[in-house]
Amino acid sequence: MTQLQQPPKKPASYKKVIRNIAILLILAAIYFWTFSTINIKWERIFSEHTIDSFGRVIPQLFSPDIDALGKIMVKMVETLYIAYTGALIAAIIAVPLGFLAAGNMVQNKWLNTAGKWILDGIRAFPDLVLAIIFVAAIGPSPFAGVLAIAIGSTGMLGKLYSEVIESIDMKIVEAMEANGANKIQVLFYGVMPQVIPEFMSYAIYRFEIDVRASTILGIIGAGGIGTLITIATMNRNWSEVGMILVVIIIVVTIIDTISTAIRRRLV
Repeated sequence: MTQLQQPPKKPASYKKVIRNIAILLILAAIYFWTFSTINIKWERIFSEHTIDSFGRVIPQLFSPDIDALGKIMVKMVETLYIAYTGALIAAIIAVPLGFLAAGNMVQNKWLNTAGKWILDGIRAFPDLVLAIIFVAAIGPSPFAGVLAIAIGSTGMLGKLYSEVIESIDMKIVEAMEANGANKIQVLFYGVMPQVIPEFMSYAIYRFEIDVRASTILGIIGAGGIGTLITIATMNRNWSEVGMILVVIIIVVTIIDTISTAIRRRLV
């Protein structure tokens, strides 16, 4: 049997070769500049004091303090409350902002651009910065954490919601309008049934992220289990820190598993 001959491979273009070499050189220059300017003190990292500290701290981290489990769970539940309340507020506020930023819903260019700028401006502030601002404004409390989570999550959810709205089947909307449906009817019977499952999926996914974020916000006084981490590290109580980390890992894993199953059913 005669074998089919493969067409000869085209020789690599000199422009592509030069481009690839240039990209590698630029990346190498960036890495070199980064490591040469951050002033890493290798002698301090591998010093005898550092090694002794690791030898003292790490064994305690892997010996969790079971006696502290009660107060840790109380703060963990508070963290979940902060994450849930903040995510719920964000999921509600993000709906009108998502519609405002969706080009197929808002035909006015100025309003549509304003909606996108609002979401971009909100996403520009990290949750940690927002928490610092609210802790300074209203004092250390879980409410500061709720506000930081709510505003930080609104930017992300609003952006995702707008993309979901822009991807809907507009033929359904056009068919309803052609049959005389008003704007409210089109919204509730033509648009919302298409977007609600993905809205809920994204809101649940954001709740997962907010649980992790809430554990960090507590370190700066925004409530939750982060407060215990701060107190335990200040007191050099590394066995309690180890117990806190175990609780966080278990709770986050359970939430991820449950939310993943829910999102698979929704979408």
